[in-house]
Amino acid sequence: MIAVPASGSFSQAAAFVRSSGERFLPRTKFMSGKIPSSIRFSPSTFPPKRLSNLQVRAARAESSVASLGSRAPYFELPEPLTGKVWKLDDFESYPALLVMFICNHCPFVKHLKKDIVKLTDFYTKKGLAVIAISSNSTLTHPQDGPKFMAEEAKLLNYPFPYLFDESQDVARAFGAVCTPEFFLYRKDGRRPFELFYHGQFDDSRPNSNIPVTGRDLSLAIDSVLSAQQLIAVQKPSVGCSIKWHPDKRK
Repeated sequence: MIAVPASGSFSQAAAFVRSSGERFLPRTKFMSGKIPSSIRFSPSTFPPKRLSNLQVRAARAESSVASLGSRAPYFELPEPLTGKVWKLDDFESYPALLVMFICNHCPFVKHLKKDIVKLTDFYTKKGLAVIAISSNSTLTHPQDGPKFMAEEAKLLNYPFPYLFDESQDVARAFGAVCTPEFFLYRKDGRRPFELFYHGQFDDSRPNSNIPVTGRDLSLAIDSVLSAQQLIAVQKPSVGCSIKWHPDKRK
């Protein structure tokens, strides 16, 4: 683990690499022979008798273009871990609000989640408000339901409320389409929250061999907290499509 300094830019300090060291093995011809001793993995890494077929199976989606400067939609959602209901009004005193759409099962979220915790923990101490929302249908993906959300938040010690959007109305109001997806809003005095950044965490993806740095999102947060304009290109977030209820598919 890399110690993040108490002051300064996260984008300068965030050149950390995932500590888990997990990797996906490509398709190989191991099934007819011995697995080389140089390869190490835990028994839980692969489903039994399916080693040669391992791959990330997910409906890949890309976040759509959002109108910068648009107001943050109102929300009122429960936090399964504590039972508290959080509203947009709870964050009125903050200069910026980061809204993340994530879930438990998505491999794109799993690829980033430890570093999402590091980044948000760093910036909440600098005055950023952060929430995460899971909007996936529990009819099709029960592992993304409230019970498992609470377990996930407790296990990873999320430094932000992890909220459940059972109706999926909040995801639709934000225009969210994938997990992970990031919406960063700024607050100017008594004016409503206005969208400042809608883009990716960084260029890293599962199996890409690109280190996770959080560069894109951290540059945006640095800019919004210092009241500067963001001049960097806002690349779309890429991940699993939000799993809509079967009777409410887009």
